[in-house]
Amino acid sequence: MSYATAADITELYGQNALVVADHDRDGAPDMAAVDRALMMATGEMETYLARRYTLPLPVIPSHLVQLCVDIALYRLALSADVASDEHRRRYEDALAVLSKIADGRAALVLPAPPTGGEGEAEVTGAQPIVAGGPPRLFSRERMRDL
Repeated sequence: MSYATAADITELYGQNALVVADHDRDGAPDMAAVDRALMMATGEMETYLARRYTLPLPVIPSHLVQLCVDIALYRLALSADVASDEHRRRYEDALAVLSKIADGRAALVLPAPPTGGEGEAEVTGAQPIVAGGPPRLFSRERMRDL
């Protein structure tokens, strides 16, 4: 499963972004090439993510979709020999973010895994904070003569 789709590319950058996937120059993007580039981008991303997270991820954070699109568009532009400085910059920025995630300097926000313990009630929504502890050791009365 890829972290992004062709629809994500058009949503983020518009239909013109898929011009780099027009390998046969017929005016329409080669969707097989787009899907292949997205799968390869996902694989490249997973080499970084596997250092910190168990794969496959339970959910795909929206930030990973953006990174996957940027990597795939760069790969498509390279294969069509139309890579621009913007493609290269987005690709390098995506790899920098992935490196930070792999090194622990950045993190993905993922949902907590379910506990699944039998007899445990699932806690949802806001819960009151309950504070307690042992009786006070130093009260005004005890400190009065010091």
